[in-house]
Amino acid sequence: MTVLQRNSTETIYSQIAKLLKKEISVLFKPGEFLPSEHELAGRFNVNRHTIRRAVDDLIQQGLLERRHGKGTCVLNKQIDYTLGSQTRFTETFETLGKTTSLRVLNKARIPASANIAGKLNVQEHTSVYWIETLRLADEEPICVISHYLPAQHFPDLLNQYTAGSLHEFITQHYKFKLTRIESLVSASLPQGDDASLLLMPHNKPVLRVKSINVNEQDGTPLEYALTRFRSDSIQLRINL
Repeated sequence: MTVLQRNSTETIYSQIAKLLKKEISVLFKPGEFLPSEHELAGRFNVNRHTIRRAVDDLIQQGLLERRHGKGTCVLNKQIDYTLGSQTRFTETFETLGKTTSLRVLNKARIPASANIAGKLNVQEHTSVYWIETLRLADEEPICVISHYLPAQHFPDLLNQYTAGSLHEFITQHYKFKLTRIESLVSASLPQGDDASLLLMPHNKPVLRVKSINVNEQDGTPLEYALTRFRSDSIQLRINL
């Protein structure tokens, strides 16, 4: 039986939640289940209502999920991903001690749809590059990105770009430094191959971020990107 500070100003369920949170970070892996409410109530010598309140607190924090008929499951720890003018995927995850990688899934030269043309401030049907990439951290898929870039600014991009950060490649080869000026965030169920690429269920939402990146020097739109994040792995932090 775990001893609690029953004379403390802190509530019993809050103490239990803190203890369980520490244990989850050390003893449990994502996908594993906590002991039953009955077992936890016996361990802490409290009633099941108190245990339920502690578990509810951790569910609200995104650490646990109740699954009907199975119990309370430990979720992947969500990573704070800051959306800012100079957000960089590699730098964000390397600060967390994670190794990042990228896979180029598709590349093509296509005519811009009305929507893409509007984002890039070019005429409809203007030639643009479409590049689809998958970003991973410690070999776990994090997001799929569709990049659209006006072809006139990037001669021979499809042949030259084969791997690594697209933005770093653009800076090195075309001398453009991109800065984000807009990000629109929404949630939806995964479409197309996104669920299989991200190794997630089809009935769990992804976080969709539509971004416009411009040339830092003159404000010319150079990239429209549609990113789909695993919502169980990422929480987006928007700095104003």
